[in-house]
Amino acid sequence: MGKPGLLMSYSMRTHAHSEATRLLCAGARLNAGFRQRVIDELVGHAERPVPPSLGVDLRPVLAHALQARRQEVRTAVALLAVWTGFFLVSVLLAWDTLDDQFGGNFDLSLDELLSLALFLGDGAFSSMTDQPTAWVLFYAGVVLALWAGRAISGRETLLYAGSRTPRRSLRSAIRRRLGTAVTYAARALAAVYWIAAVAGIRDNPYPVIFPLLMVAVVWLHRIRVTSVLREQLSRENFATAQQPELPHAERYRRIGEAIDLEQHAPATLYDANRPFVGAGVPHKPWSFALELRRRKDAPPFEPAGGVPPQAVHGAAAAGAPQVQAQLAELEHTELQHAESQQPEMPPLPMPSGQINPMQPPHPGGTPQMETPDEYPQHPHPHAHPLGNAHAQHPPANHLSSRHVLDMITPRLVALREATARTSRDSLRGLEIEEFVYLPSGVRRDSGVYEADSVQQHLLEAADDGGEARRHFLRVRIGSWQEQVVVSLLVRVHTQGGMLVLEVVPHVLGPVAEEFREVDSIVERHAAGSSREGVLAFLTAPAATAAAGIATARTLLSVLRVWLSSPEYAAPDAPLVSIRELASANELSLFQEMDVSRYIKTVQDRIAGGVRDALEQRGFRTDRFEQQIVNVRDGGVYIEDMSGGAVATGEHGQAQHVERSPA
Repeated sequence: MGKPGLLMSYSMRTHAHSEATRLLCAGARLNAGFRQRVIDELVGHAERPVPPSLGVDLRPVLAHALQARRQEVRTAVALLAVWTGFFLVSVLLAWDTLDDQFGGNFDLSLDELLSLALFLGDGAFSSMTDQPTAWVLFYAGVVLALWAGRAISGRETLLYAGSRTPRRSLRSAIRRRLGTAVTYAARALAAVYWIAAVAGIRDNPYPVIFPLLMVAVVWLHRIRVTSVLREQLSRENFATAQQPELPHAERYRRIGEAIDLEQHAPATLYDANRPFVGAGVPHKPWSFALELRRRKDAPPFEPAGGVPPQAVHGAAAAGAPQVQAQLAELEHTELQHAESQQPEMPPLPMPSGQINPMQPPHPGGTPQMETPDEYPQHPHPHAHPLGNAHAQHPPANHLSSRHVLDMITPRLVALREATARTSRDSLRGLEIEEFVYLPSGVRRDSGVYEADSVQQHLLEAADDGGEARRHFLRVRIGSWQEQVVVSLLVRVHTQGGMLVLEVVPHVLGPVAEEFREVDSIVERHAAGSSREGVLAFLTAPAATAAAGIATARTLLSVLRVWLSSPEYAAPDAPLVSIRELASANELSLFQEMDVSRYIKTVQDRIAGGVRDALEQRGFRTDRFEQQIVNVRDGGVYIEDMSGGAVATGEHGQAQHVERSPA
C-alpha cells in the first residue's frame, strides 16, 4: 500500500468564479439584510473562524458587501443634505414671510422662529399652505407613509429594490393586505402633494425642486448599482471582471487572510452543539458496526482470536509535541500537563501524498500515490513521521482505518475519471480530501489552520478514533453550477476488533431565488437609463426612508464592533455559514433526483472499498454484505437494517420487518 499519505482535493479550486459566488455577491448588493449578516459575521465576530466554504469564495462576497454599504452611506448622506437644504430654505422663507407681515420689524430669537415654523406658535400664518415649512412636513409624511406600506406588507425596504418573494403564512397574508391598503393611501397622499406643489410652483418652487433633487440622488444610486451588476456580476463578465478588494485597513487585511486560510482548509474548529456548520442539511446519515472475524482460509494471525492490534500512535505523537500540545489544549484534558514535560522539538515536515486525478487508476485498482521514496531526515532521534526506530509496526494483514480509506479512494477516483470520459455529469468534478474536525477553544490565529499543523492532525487522527478530534474522508459533488452541493463525510473505526463505518451525507440547497434578480436587472438596464429615472421617481420616497434607516443601522454596527473589539473576545467555533444563509429550503424535483443519484453512487463505491479492505486483510465479508442490498453489478442501496435481512439478484431489495405476535 505504500507509506501513509494525505489525500488532497484533486483540484483545490477556490470557486471564486462559481455561479454560487456570483449570486452571493449580487445578494450582498441587493439585499440589505443579507449584506448586514455578512458584515456582522465576518467583521463583527472576528473571534469566530469561518466554516468550510463549499462551492463559494467568501472574500469577494465580503468585499462587495462592504463596498455596497459605503455606497449606501454616501447616498444617505447626499439625501440628508437635500433634506437639510429643504428645511433650511423653508425656514428662511418662513422668516421672510413673517418679516413682511411685521413691516420689516420682525425680531424673534431662533427658537421662537423654529416654533412658529413648526406650527407651535399662536397662528402667525393665515393657513397651513401659506407656511413654507409645511411642505417639508407634508413630504416627510408622504415618505413615511410609503415606507410604512412596504414595511407592514412584509416586503423588505431597500434603497435599490425590494424582495418580491411572498411569505407563505396567514400572518403574512394579513400583513400584505394591510400594507397594500396603507400603500394606496400613501400614494393618494403623494398625488395630493404633487398637485398642490405644482399648482403653487410660481409662489414657492422649492416643494418641487427638493423632492426632484432626492429623485436625482436615488437615480444616480440606481445607476451605480446597475453598472456594478452589469460590469462585475453579470454572467458574461463575472469570470473576467476585476472584483473589488477589501479595504486597506489592518483589520480587513487580517480578516481577508483568515478567510483565505480557513474557508478551504482541510480542517475546522467546531462546537459540539453545531458540528457540521457549512455543510448544509443532513440527508439520511447512516452507520453500522461489524465484528472483525478472520476467514478460515486466511493465514494465521497473532494475537489469536481475530482481533487486530491497535495502531501505534505514541511514537508518532512524540515527533510533533507542538501539535500534541495544541490538541491537548483543544480537548481540555489532564494530559496537557503530561505532554508539556516532553522535550520541545520543531515540527517535522510531512508528506503530502496527493492523488493525481489526471493519471488513470492502476489496473489492479490501487491509485498512483505521489509520495516521496523516503521521509526527510530529521536531526532529532524521535522525529521520524512513523515513530521511533524501535517502535513495533502492525503486522502486514492488520486492518486499520487508513487502509480502509485507501481502498475507498481509488474507487472514487475511478468513478470521477470514468464519468469525465463518458459524460458531462457533475460527478466528473467529484472532489476527495481528508478532513479533520477539531474542538474549539483555541484562537483562530494560534496556528491551528497552518499547513504543517493540519497535516499532522490529518495523519494522526485517521486511526486514533477519538471523540473530540474527528477524521473524515470528505467527498464533494458540486452540481447545478455549484448551487446544489452534496457532501458525504465518511469516518472509519477499526479499534477493539470492530469495524465501524459512519457516512453522513449533507446537501446545500440552491441560492435563494431573490438573489437571481441580478440577471433581470442587468437585462432591464439594456432598455436605457430613462426607465431607471422613472423607477427612481416612483421609489424615491420609500428609498429615502430606507437609506436613513440603513445608515443608522450601519452606524450602530460600526459602533458595536468598535466597542466590543471582537479580535480580543474569547475564541469560539463557527456559528453561521454565509452560504447556508443564502440557501433555499426546497429542491426542485430534478435537483432531488440528482442528489439521490450522487449519494447512492458514492455510497456504492464506499461499500465496495470497505469490502475490498476486508477481503484483502483476510476478514469475513458475509455479515458486511448482510447490511448491503445488491442492486446491479456492485451498485448498492444502503438502508437502516437489523435482523439480517438480505436480498440478492439483479433487482433484489431487502427490508427487515418486525411483526408483533398474534
